[in-house]
Amino acid sequence: MSLDTPLRARTTGGATRQSDLPTDLPAGAGRAAAGIALVLVAQLMLILDATVVNVALPHIDDALDFTPAGLSWVLNAFTLAFGGLLLLGGRLGDVLGRRRMFEIGIGVFTLASLLGGLALSPEMLVAARALQGVGGAMAAPGVLALLTTSAPDDAARHRALALFGAVTSGGMSIGLLLGGVLTEVGSWRWTMFINVPVGLAVLALTRRLLDETPRRPGRFDVVGALAATGGAVAVVWSLIGAPEHGWTSVRTLAGLGLGAALIALLVATERRVAHPMVRPELVRDPRRVGGLAVIGLVVGGQLSMFFLAVQFIEGELGFGPMASGLAFLPLTLGIFAMSRVTPRILALVGPTPMIVTGAAGLTASFLWLSLLSSGDGYVAALLGPMLLNGVSAGLLFMPVSTIVLGGVDPQHAGSASGLLQTFQQLGGAVGLSVVVTVFAAAATPGSFVSGAQEAFTAAAVLTALALAVGVAMHLRRPRALAAEPLAQPVGQPLTEAVEQQVG
Repeated sequence: MSLDTPLRARTTGGATRQSDLPTDLPAGAGRAAAGIALVLVAQLMLILDATVVNVALPHIDDALDFTPAGLSWVLNAFTLAFGGLLLLGGRLGDVLGRRRMFEIGIGVFTLASLLGGLALSPEMLVAARALQGVGGAMAAPGVLALLTTSAPDDAARHRALALFGAVTSGGMSIGLLLGGVLTEVGSWRWTMFINVPVGLAVLALTRRLLDETPRRPGRFDVVGALAATGGAVAVVWSLIGAPEHGWTSVRTLAGLGLGAALIALLVATERRVAHPMVRPELVRDPRRVGGLAVIGLVVGGQLSMFFLAVQFIEGELGFGPMASGLAFLPLTLGIFAMSRVTPRILALVGPTPMIVTGAAGLTASFLWLSLLSSGDGYVAALLGPMLLNGVSAGLLFMPVSTIVLGGVDPQHAGSASGLLQTFQQLGGAVGLSVVVTVFAAAATPGSFVSGAQEAFTAAAVLTALALAVGVAMHLRRPRALAAEPLAQPVGQPLTEAVEQQVG
């Protein structure tokens, strides 16, 4: 049996009858639904913070007088801390309890948001953004495990996973929309302050609505923790600075070399310790590795949308902050519309056809964007590609999460979730660095469009690579079934397996 086998084919007699479906809500369904909603709100708060300040950057620069290079660290400080500490946050959740780490992370994130809104200097704001990343890295890995343990039944878990994919993929565009509204109506400081009441509400309700996951006793892998965190930080730091300093600069090469050395140390350490930071078996499954590659490539391509389209909308079309945020509404609506139907599609066709179709749609959307010209308006240049991009992203994220988290022992679910989100962050850093480098090389003085055309083509290459990986995963599936042990017992539904394996 495969993860790609349609769920209906696994029911008695090969079909699902209406009479087989439950007619009554499970006990505690109301509390469970509220718990799922609470975790999704927290996930949205963490994800949108990567972009909520984008449209406010000119106003932040005017208020705090950043240097041109220093202003980028308002974004990069969050990405660096978040991406570098996710593996550590995931392991801490496995050992200390995921609800506990979720609470600590949300508390740190909320405090950092308050400090960022009160910032009186560039240094204070950058430090607050880094602290937000630390809090996010502690809270985010436990989100998926808390989602699945809060869901009362199979159907609820499917809906929760679909909404998680929608929030994760749509949160960045929502961040632009929210950031534009807050900046224009109030002040850039409200892009920070808005997290405070939300964070406090999440903290007040967490223990009422969410149960703690079992702790997994064992010694903490200190060397692995330092190597994983240091390696991820070194790689992200190098890639963030590559467009500015050059891919062959001493800074970039030395940082990547240090990151590679620390990752090699991590691999050597994880093979010999009893309680490793990253379980070696998590990266032995080719399907899981393929899923991680897909998510990294897709997120890398997606960030070009926010980097390039925002500049085109504000610089070429002359939109203000609020209008710029609203311009991303088709993308956001496409993602959330697909979240309503992806559980049904998954039941019919399985994950890899969805991954292939979603990656193909993303590639087409970026190639479409590469045709824009300086004389185009919003409708001609962006409306269609944005809608296609949102629908395609909404189709892809849930099945990737299903593949990456499938077959994972419950005690290692936090590590697996941290690994998935680390690849999202690293993929975003790599992809954006590539796109920015191509943009800078192709741009001509006074013309944004010439560089943007080539940069969108580079984004299409990234998602085309994700498409190739997805096709390989699908073609390999029949051979894998004959040669590899099953990830779940025969006859066990996929969602039941995910429930047991994720937490």
